[in-house]
Amino acid sequence: MASDSKSYLQYICIFFILMLFVSCSGLPDEEEHEEIHGVEIEKKIEKSVHDTTNSYQMVIEHKKLVAVTNFNSLNYYIYRGETMGYQFEMLKAFADNMGVVLEIKVENDLAKSLEMLYEGKVDVIATGLIATTKRMRWFDFSDPLIITKQVLIQKLPKNWQQMRTLNEIESGLLRSTIELGKKEIHVKQGSAYQKRLTAISNDIGDTIYIIEDKREVEELIQAVASGEIKYTIADQYLAMANKQNYPELDFGMPVSFDQKIAWAFRKEGTNELRDEMNNWLRLFSRSAVSRNIYNKYFISTRMQRMMQRDYQTSTGGNISIYDHVIKDVAKEIGWDWRLLASLIYQESNFKADAENWSGAYGLMQLMPSVMLQFGIDSTTTPEMQIRVGGKYISYLDRLIPETVTDSIERAKFVLAAYNTGVGHVLDARRLAEKYNKNPNIWTDNVDFFSKNKSKPTFYNDPAAYYGYARGEETYDFIVDIFDRYENYKNLVNK
Repeated sequence: MASDSKSYLQYICIFFILMLFVSCSGLPDEEEHEEIHGVEIEKKIEKSVHDTTNSYQMVIEHKKLVAVTNFNSLNYYIYRGETMGYQFEMLKAFADNMGVVLEIKVENDLAKSLEMLYEGKVDVIATGLIATTKRMRWFDFSDPLIITKQVLIQKLPKNWQQMRTLNEIESGLLRSTIELGKKEIHVKQGSAYQKRLTAISNDIGDTIYIIEDKREVEELIQAVASGEIKYTIADQYLAMANKQNYPELDFGMPVSFDQKIAWAFRKEGTNELRDEMNNWLRLFSRSAVSRNIYNKYFISTRMQRMMQRDYQTSTGGNISIYDHVIKDVAKEIGWDWRLLASLIYQESNFKADAENWSGAYGLMQLMPSVMLQFGIDSTTTPEMQIRVGGKYISYLDRLIPETVTDSIERAKFVLAAYNTGVGHVLDARRLAEKYNKNPNIWTDNVDFFSKNKSKPTFYNDPAAYYGYARGEETYDFIVDIFDRYENYKNLVNK
């Protein structure tokens, strides 16, 4: 009974808090409710009142920064096997500065991204989010990474290249917000663009026909270029990144004032993670590395051309020209083809004639002794290189004890053997068993002994039959392959 009374009193308290909140500051209007995206406001208030989570401490404790970004040809994608993107590179630099691992989650639905942050599933949103006043009520924002504005995307007049003067071209373009009246404009569903156009419609006293479209902003830009639609809205920085690809488009009409593109963090009393990011950004933004990243994605015409090529995941969905063979071989050896692709990129960057100082050759960087074992040489076709590489992986797999039953852990043992030789891997297993670690688990068990096999304490140990090995190289080899594999899984279908 006492418990029921207590619950009743708690219910009454929450009710009055909600009523006070409504009377003082108002529940979100319909537009703001869309920004918060469907999570009940009561749940959010309760969480903001009672949640004492310190995101910074959680990141440090878990040694991992979990970020959500969106998949497009600017923020996060794969080009010829390499993970790229402005937001990705900035997140990676920040995580490296903190000394933690970066884990990326991909979500192109802003609604779900905001929900993930509220629920603590991610530490930061890095999607090119505009720090609006309404959003700042619900989230802590970093200092701006980019200052931008919203611009109208429209097609240049027909035969614009034959026009003699700039005025002649300008006369065929919209250049005033008043001219937006009675126009049909497609915008990404759930974006801030719809709100901006609604405000303009009110300001000019005329109707703008706003079509909320499920497609991504870049797809809408492409739709304008193809003539499917007449107008869309995009952030200026994103529009300029696509300028080289669509010379027939005009991005010159702003429809907003300057706006801040920033990272969003959970609302916390003293937001140490946000403050850490701001302190880092102030220093990093003055560095040559920061300038190079910015120039790569917003200035370089070469990068803009790359964005439209077949082996860029946001346009073609492929990793390499060898995908069909990789998929076939991966099926034969029982691997996810994206893991095999990550190995090949690690070894050769998909260059069929790659050769290193040790004599390793080709896409899979097979040693001369292995090529001899399987009857191939430097004249072998790229397809055969991959097929023989698959056979070699199967051969190594048979040498790993059957007690390693987890498929992912087993793949790590095989990759270690691929890099350093199976003898050194078996040494590391024996050392793990001797020092009371699990010899059947690579991560946080056998990997420690493999990594330290360059130290006398371990390579002179009686359990190490094969002596010295450059263990850190093998450790990094596996970390790099699996980091890339996680990005491939985010961006490329199985």
